Amino acid sequence: MADITVTNIPPDRAAVASQWQLIWWAFRRHRLAMVALVVTVLMYIVALLPGFFAINDPNLQNARATFHPPQKLHLIDTQTGFSFGPHYYPMKLTRDPETLAAIFKEDTTKRVDVQFFGRGYEYSVFGLFRTNIHLIASPDKTTPLLLFGADRLGRDVFSRTVQGSQISLSIGLVGVFFSLMLGIVLGGISGYYGGRIDFFLQRVIDFVLSLPTIPIWLAMAAALPQDWPATLQYMMITIILSLTGWAQLARVVRGRFLSLRTEEFVAAARLDGVRERRIIFRHMLPSFASHIIASITLAVPAMILAETSLSFLGLGLQPPTISWGVLLREAQNIRSIATAPWLFMPGCAVVVAVMALNLLGDGLRDAADPYNK
Repeated sequence: MADITVTNIPPDRAAVASQWQLIWWAFRRHRLAMVALVVTVLMYIVALLPGFFAINDPNLQNARATFHPPQKLHLIDTQTGFSFGPHYYPMKLTRDPETLAAIFKEDTTKRVDVQFFGRGYEYSVFGLFRTNIHLIASPDKTTPLLLFGADRLGRDVFSRTVQGSQISLSIGLVGVFFSLMLGIVLGGISGYYGGRIDFFLQRVIDFVLSLPTIPIWLAMAAALPQDWPATLQYMMITIILSLTGWAQLARVVRGRFLSLRTEEFVAAARLDGVRERRIIFRHMLPSFASHIIASITLAVPAMILAETSLSFLGLGLQPPTISWGVLLREAQNIRSIATAPWLFMPGCAVVVAVMALNLLGDGLRDAADPYNK
């Protein structure tokens, strides 16, 4: 409590504050975690509305833009006249006379102004309605804006990275949700009842933890039929990741239940005739909910990396489904490494997402028990 007083929190407020208020006050002191929270929120906003933030149709192919390099956004125009405003210059394609290699060069004689909240390709919003409003739009459809360049089929890497965030970020949340349900239910039963039930469930957990995770993922993912629809592939990959991710959380929950079942408030609830299910979910679980939230936040990056790895190896999600792992498969050849390094931009998105979620989880873990700080 003394540490909270140092952070300009009045002692009278700290004395009557709830646990969640103390956690928030402690979390705000973690600057990296606050930055990670902002980055995480922004990334999930993009994942919720990828069509709004994408500039071009992520599935549109353009043979004239094969391996098109990234373009720059300019704010000041000194070529066609001194003026302010976001714009870009289309690139001309020429060939090296000796090697015939493609050379892209900005055509500074033609300026294309960028429109905010402009109209572009049509997309669906939550499956409820369709619209063509985008945060950034280019009025010139013949020379589209390619912020991250284009791939071997001339598709916009930036728009595909934005679209892929919906799958890659959501599969972490869905997978952790299933793992959370299994971990809480089985870990809670094991720790609350003890005895033979605890012995049996702990042996099951030991067996799951002893399995080599990566070979199990590869074997189960390879067993999936390649002709399944994208939605079914998504659900099965999520279930595969969840089946191997619940055991560690179940062990943590079991340990907490073993320590709490002898507490006075649990004994008082039993003497009052409260049902066991209510004791577990209304009395015991809320007492360490902050620890569970921190564990979930740290587990999401592992799920994202697992999906990316499986899709990168060709055993996860398959085209035309767009995820960061599927996009990184485009960067598996020598030409991509040598001449089109911008195809690694989805990998940068994975790094940013994993780092932000890990820093957020570290901050939540440090702030989970403010009474001991």
